[in-house]
Amino acid sequence: MSHSPKQRLILASSSPRRQELIQSLGLPYIIRVSDADETVEEKISPAELVEVLSLRKALTVLEMLEASEKEGIIIGSDTVVVYQDEVLGKPVDEQDSFRMLKALQGSTHQVYSGVACVDAATGKQVVCHRVTHVKMKIMSDAQILRYIATGEPKDKAGSYAIQGIGATIVESIEGDYFTVVGLPLSLLSDLLLSFEIQVL
Repeated sequence: MSHSPKQRLILASSSPRRQELIQSLGLPYIIRVSDADETVEEKISPAELVEVLSLRKALTVLEMLEASEKEGIIIGSDTVVVYQDEVLGKPVDEQDSFRMLKALQGSTHQVYSGVACVDAATGKQVVCHRVTHVKMKIMSDAQILRYIATGEPKDKAGSYAIQGIGATIVESIEGDYFTVVGLPLSLLSDLLLSFEIQVL
């Protein structure tokens, strides 16, 4: 099946996980890394936060595109882990990772992922989010330290990766698995329909 340039996806992310997921849709795509500022001054809900940052990433890439490149749908996505109303971003160091994992172990937290789609030609935009509940296993300090030693938690929101060895510390999830990975594909396919792009 051939696709028109209008059906091209432009992923505003350097995340290898998001790149793999975009690839799985079978649509033509390119990567444009967004260097969007991820600071948010005002106090907003996690749902609003991931939507604001997803849209900011997509719009940052829109500004970077040359006039000749402005065809396709730019996709921005952002993920945060929330535990007892605290937003857990990427850890600043190993001590921070330990603090997060120690808090999360044996309890349930929420993962929010926002998705923004922006038409590079017209500027039309749609934004939405999904939330998944994740229950962590009870872990000893030694287990937490061994997991940190793998290096996997280093650049992950909440200090774990469900698609890596972090899968072994997750007891159960309620909701969409791909929301936890960082790009809810079911939601993305729904949003793409508003641009007349059908994945299936």
